[in-house]
Amino acid sequence: MLVREFILKTPPGGVKKYDHDALCDLLEVEDRSRVIFEQGVGREAMVRVYPANPLMSMRDITVNDLLMDDRGYITLGTYYDGAPLRFRLFDPKTGNAQRGAVFGTTGAGKSRLVQAILAACKRSGIVVHLADLKSGQSVPEAAGQVATRVTSQYETILMLRGLVDEAQRRMREYAEMGRSGFVKDRPDPLVYGIIDEANRLLEKGATFRDEGARLIKELGRTGRSVGVGIIIAAQAGHLEELGGSDTLRAMIKEGEVILLRWSSSMMQQLVGDGLVPRGEALQPIPKIIGRLQRIRRYTDPALGADDEDPNSQGMLYHLTGPRPMSLARTYVVGSVAPTTGFDPLILDLYGAHPPPGDAIDLLAYVTAKELKVLAESGAEPASTPAGDGAATPAADSAPASTADRIMAALPPDGMTEPELMEALRSDGGGREVRRGTLRTTISSLRNDGLIARPDGTGRVIPL
Repeated sequence: MLVREFILKTPPGGVKKYDHDALCDLLEVEDRSRVIFEQGVGREAMVRVYPANPLMSMRDITVNDLLMDDRGYITLGTYYDGAPLRFRLFDPKTGNAQRGAVFGTTGAGKSRLVQAILAACKRSGIVVHLADLKSGQSVPEAAGQVATRVTSQYETILMLRGLVDEAQRRMREYAEMGRSGFVKDRPDPLVYGIIDEANRLLEKGATFRDEGARLIKELGRTGRSVGVGIIIAAQAGHLEELGGSDTLRAMIKEGEVILLRWSSSMMQQLVGDGLVPRGEALQPIPKIIGRLQRIRRYTDPALGADDEDPNSQGMLYHLTGPRPMSLARTYVVGSVAPTTGFDPLILDLYGAHPPPGDAIDLLAYVTAKELKVLAESGAEPASTPAGDGAATPAADSAPASTADRIMAALPPDGMTEPELMEALRSDGGGREVRRGTLRTTISSLRNDGLIARPDGTGRVIPL
């Protein structure tokens, strides 16, 4: 493939704005997508002219791409020049989980990219608690592939409360251990909260907008240093779509930010909010690649149906990566055409093994005030921890929370943790309490002054 390459000298500070159409006219190239502009180091820029857009033909993503390497990266795709597009899930040098955001218009490929991240987490032993706020339709194959899956805004709030509680538990226990940072799997696993269609939770007028923004901000502020990360996927990056929070916006800006195809108004909002540096030369990502803007004569053949099909799904800029102004694209995730049920190719990426980690006990995070309101309205509280859509009984007959069951089971002289696990298995409470949930709840009870602080005996003692 013959590629023309031009090295340009730029003014001091580099090129902050350029006219892509004018550049293509100068080079006499009608197909704008064949011309790639990239800012170089110092006072250099590079222009490459390809025979065809180099990102049009992408291979399928593989399980090996999704296995986290020893530096905490997975591979999601490739840049236009063949360099790998890497996304970081963990920084082993600092012990930090990441804060991430994926933005793009409808049909740009957000959900497929989220599927790849979810499959990578499962394959890499990372515990995921997922909110799919398109009623579970955005990433349906994730059912049964993550520790917790919820599909409503209220359940998402409960899930976020649980994640914040887990982060706070780790902070307290790490302080007692004398640890200043997170060490993966010693003893806690790396955990992520992932919210798809997050704009539904955070947009202006959303019922739980303020609390959702506060909880996400808290996770970004305190969770990363204890191995609890947060990733959101949304249709816009405007401040109003991120809960109206300057702190939340700044938090996401410092994390892993991916920008898929955008609208002109969306780009103005992203620039105005500081998520894209003002004046940076991002080459537009059109909906249809390779379409030439010609005047059609009567003698010209009619356009075929395929000529109007979108074909730029997955094209993106990794704004916080090493090449923020370089065009890239994800590998193909799943079947190209819609399937009549769960996509078998995506299920293969997840694998048949059970997901790592314990589900969040959502009912443990329903407040007494919310239970009263639910009981008065006859509504049902949140779904079960598995997030599979099954609902619990109405609030006035709801099963006891894990905290209530622990307090009821404890004798005055307390129990060891294994004894308490066995007591909860046989107390008739209905739901199995896993070890991670037990430890998180015990930590909350200690913080509330209902259980004594540990004294080295290994017994859980009520006050």
